[in-house]
Amino acid sequence: MTTAETVRQPGGAFAALSSRSYRIYLSGQSLANTGAWMQTIAQDWLIFNLTHSSTAVGVTMALQFGPMLLLGLHAGAVADRRPRRRILLITQTLNAIATGTLAAVTIAGAVRAADVYAFALLRGAIFAFDVPARQAFVTEVVPESRLRAAISMNAAVFQATRLIGPAVASLLIVSAGTGWVFAVNAACYLGPTIGLLALRPSDLQPTRSVPRAPGAVRTAARYLWRRPDVLWTIFLVGMLGTFGLNFPIVLTAMAKSAFGGNASTYGLFNIVLGLGSAAGAVLAGAGTRPRTRAIVTSAALFGLLEGAAALAPGLAAFLTLLAAMGFVNLICQAMANSAVQLAVEPELRGRVMGLYMLAFIGGTPFGAPVIGAITSHYGARAGMLVCGAVPVLAACVVAAALARREGRPSPAAVGAAVPSAGAAGGR
Repeated sequence: MTTAETVRQPGGAFAALSSRSYRIYLSGQSLANTGAWMQTIAQDWLIFNLTHSSTAVGVTMALQFGPMLLLGLHAGAVADRRPRRRILLITQTLNAIATGTLAAVTIAGAVRAADVYAFALLRGAIFAFDVPARQAFVTEVVPESRLRAAISMNAAVFQATRLIGPAVASLLIVSAGTGWVFAVNAACYLGPTIGLLALRPSDLQPTRSVPRAPGAVRTAARYLWRRPDVLWTIFLVGMLGTFGLNFPIVLTAMAKSAFGGNASTYGLFNIVLGLGSAAGAVLAGAGTRPRTRAIVTSAALFGLLEGAAALAPGLAAFLTLLAAMGFVNLICQAMANSAVQLAVEPELRGRVMGLYMLAFIGGTPFGAPVIGAITSHYGARAGMLVCGAVPVLAACVVAAALARREGRPSPAAVGAAVPSAGAAGGR
């Protein structure tokens, strides 16, 4: 880095953009994220129209995120052992092939619910290897001093594409059909592939590969056991992902049953959610390293807002609360993600982020069918109310655990209070 670059650094969430490699990486991801949001809208709406069941939407989510539960730990270890750019190139290629196949079947008019289920399962298996590698790869394209800014910028762009993807998907579904949404998404995978190939080895800061060894995952688990602040953050993120973020289930149902809308209404919900999320992600990039207490508070606030949205009497109030939910959710997620990545040792980052994403996404196969069943039997508002209640309860559990931990004397303090030869030569 030159002296001029050192002096003239953009601040806040935009600091990461001073890195050429990060700009290239982010450009490719922007196109991929736009396609991913289009895919989400199309897949959720397709399975809902094929089955007319919120439970089926929950089953699709469970199949899509189930492989993370089975493969997440192994995939995290692979991300520590293998070149992460190579892993990402493979996952982009496989995603394009799978999505293109679903597009062809759907455009031909031969798609069945079983096809959507099979695609969700395959996509989930690819996703299980993609996510820990992608999470850890960010540390290779930006210096550690700008890691939090990069994570927040990733989240901001991801949510900004949420404004474009659902709108384009809604237009395509109405004008051309769901299959063409899948076709466009398959083409969007060219973006990250070209971006990854354009990165120069000299621009990257690869971490030392960890040799294959028995007990690699157990090593990461033991490390987390000694870091309760990181462990509680992962637990909270897990509860948020398992129950709080079942938006495809509750928002499709709210669009159709609570507000009498259609695919455009569901797309509008995602756009408003994305507006709030993008603003929250930019804000999260500023400031110092996040504290666990701030993460707990934001998780509780998100749950309260989701519960209030479930009870909103009109569309205007619901949209306002959706924007607030998106804002708080992304602040919480960006703080949690950067707090964990900055806390762990570089050689363990892939495995720890595999555990992080296992908690965040791996719980969906349990949470999504439960929320889907509640929504189908008791209505959209009841399902969304449960989605909000669980993060609030989880935040209370974590706050109580942290309060108990802070009330105990630390091992160092106990050693100082009991002078002995052993204490003097301890940790």
